[in-house]
Amino acid sequence: MSKISELKKELKSLSNPQKIKIYKNFHKTQEGTYAHGEVFLGVTVPQLSILAKKYYENISLDEISNLLDSNIHEEKYIAVIILVKKYKSNVPDRNIIFDFCINNASRMSGWDLVDSMAHQIVGHYLYWCGKDHPIYKILLTNLAKSDNIWQKRIAIISTYYFIKQKEFDETIKIAEILLKDKHDLIQKAVGWMLREAGKRDLNVLKGFLKKHYKIMPRTMLRYSIEKFSKKERKAYLKGEI
Repeated sequence: MSKISELKKELKSLSNPQKIKIYKNFHKTQEGTYAHGEVFLGVTVPQLSILAKKYYENISLDEISNLLDSNIHEEKYIAVIILVKKYKSNVPDRNIIFDFCINNASRMSGWDLVDSMAHQIVGHYLYWCGKDHPIYKILLTNLAKSDNIWQKRIAIISTYYFIKQKEFDETIKIAEILLKDKHDLIQKAVGWMLREAGKRDLNVLKGFLKKHYKIMPRTMLRYSIEKFSKKERKAYLKGEI
């Protein structure tokens, strides 16, 4: 039996029916939504991480591509966890793994897939390897302007790595591109990243809010001001700042 077959078999053996309904509630599974038709096994993230650690060295990028085509959510999710482990453990091949992620960005179909990969691979690579490269400098901008929800979410979540280095310009730039996006998964992601920037430099967040809070989608605004006092949150939501 091949390693990828062993991985899939072991993954299915961990299926937990009690968690399947819970996990479905975390995703949009109704007809016409992104996760409609996906199968959930109810495998926990710690379990996926243990499996990924066991198999990642023997799983090729072609096999990861195969996993991303699966209708089983946990098979797609473990593909991303394996990518992150490969990226962190194999410095010479980081550019190859980065390119794979960019070329397959639209297939990272799930907010949990994007959030596990974007800042740890795309953000890290752009910060340390491609920051001054003319192509890479516009990469996140191009992703943010895409019509694909996952490419857009990758664009903003990738800036989390920059935020952790206390660099906020990229986050603000992408947030402004996505400012009027209508999808709640983008609004939540932008609000989250603005909030994370604000944790490190409140002036950055308040500067953004001063310019945009009256036209921001409510979900985005609520996420960004979540750590403010109740009084201040109320004032922003009423447009009284």
